[in-house]
Amino acid sequence: MTIPLLVVDVQTGFINDFTHHIPQRVARLIKQKIYSPLLFTRFINSAEGPYTRFLKWDGCNEAPETDLSEDLAPYIKPEFVFSKRGLCGMPIELVDYLCDRQTQQVAVVGIDTDMCVLKIAMDLFDRGIEPIVLTDCCASTAGLQAHLAGLAVLSRNIGAQRLRDAGLGGGTLAAPMVNGGN
Repeated sequence: MTIPLLVVDVQTGFINDFTHHIPQRVARLIKQKIYSPLLFTRFINSAEGPYTRFLKWDGCNEAPETDLSEDLAPYIKPEFVFSKRGLCGMPIELVDYLCDRQTQQVAVVGIDTDMCVLKIAMDLFDRGIEPIVLTDCCASTAGLQAHLAGLAVLSRNIGAQRLRDAGLGGGTLAAPMVNGGN
């Protein structure tokens, strides 16, 4: 039995200095052919949603910000892309997909560890599906502290043994520096 890989919100609008390495790492993970099927979520910020209304943030409301990373394009099948509006966690279509297949375990990677990755992993857990968060294939747009905060909350809520290293981080916690450097 193979374990699905759920790639959370690795989309153009969430790529910055703290997350730029995630699309390539996820692509390397996919090339290992350990996980199947490959499932993807993408965040869409609606004009009437809470991010726009309460936080006055209107990013990720249309393409190209809602487009999944080009690094992942060869692996994306449209029927396995699940759009979600706001910090809603798992879209009902994804819940139905996993439940219909009696999925027991899901590997989770993506952006933002402290927000969408956390929410989806906790939703999986609440539904009785074991989330395995591959920590070196996750990052937060707010930086390393936000990533680590997300991991701390996940450790407490889903269990530290469900936080694992995929071996793709090169021994570092922080994102590699943009434009060279370490």
